[in-house]
Amino acid sequence: MTEPMEQSIHRDPALFYWILFPISIVMILTGVLRHYATVLLASAPKKQELLAIREQRSLLRGINLRNNAHVISPSAFAARKNYMISAYKEGTFLKDPENKGKASANPMTDPAAMEGMMGMMKGNMAMMVPQTLIMSWINAFFAGFVVLKLPFPLTLRFKSMLQSGVMTRDLDVRWVSSLSWYFLNLFGLQSVFIFILGNENAANQMAQQMSQMNPGAGASMFQPGQDPDKVFQSEVENLEVLEHEYILKGVEERLLSSIA
Repeated sequence: MTEPMEQSIHRDPALFYWILFPISIVMILTGVLRHYATVLLASAPKKQELLAIREQRSLLRGINLRNNAHVISPSAFAARKNYMISAYKEGTFLKDPENKGKASANPMTDPAAMEGMMGMMKGNMAMMVPQTLIMSWINAFFAGFVVLKLPFPLTLRFKSMLQSGVMTRDLDVRWVSSLSWYFLNLFGLQSVFIFILGNENAANQMAQQMSQMNPGAGASMFQPGQDPDKVFQSEVENLEVLEHEYILKGVEERLLSSIA
């Protein structure tokens, strides 16, 4: 039985120096510049008011009480539960008790929310403008080139990903076009950026996309325009319906029965 003939393409060795190597170097330098541009454009975080911090931490305290109720005794849980419920109902932890029960303010009029939106727009510009320029540069000068062949076999599902810009149906899937090499560098240089800039860098494309999908993670317990009093009342209902079961209840009998 004859083995299938391996497909070979005679490529100019200069492709490595004039296409493959320049694209990789430009992508690395662009990531470094994006990191420092993001650092320069980033606004210094403003200190939160003490009452706002207390409001957020008080809600977190009630959530932690529900999640870890099984590790405290029934008397300790009942004391904490009664205190939190009464404080939530009376609005003790509210930043603005005089606004209790009033309609929420428009989040677009909140200076902190507007500043956060401006910061997100700056991050988008620092990410999109360089990538648009590099994409245009590759399409203008390197479109249609096949630059390398992967040393391991792949299925046909990878053909559209590895051979962007090369409309050849019978080309082996292991061949990589110049445009696909750009995309591979775009999402595969994370280790290089960590080595050059450290773990907390702004050059990683995927990390920036994830942070933009959830920009307010860890910043506040309340969404923009959300009434804190309604959130507290919802937490009151969660605490009232919670059935407490102590993890150490009957531990002596369980221990004796296990060693008997």
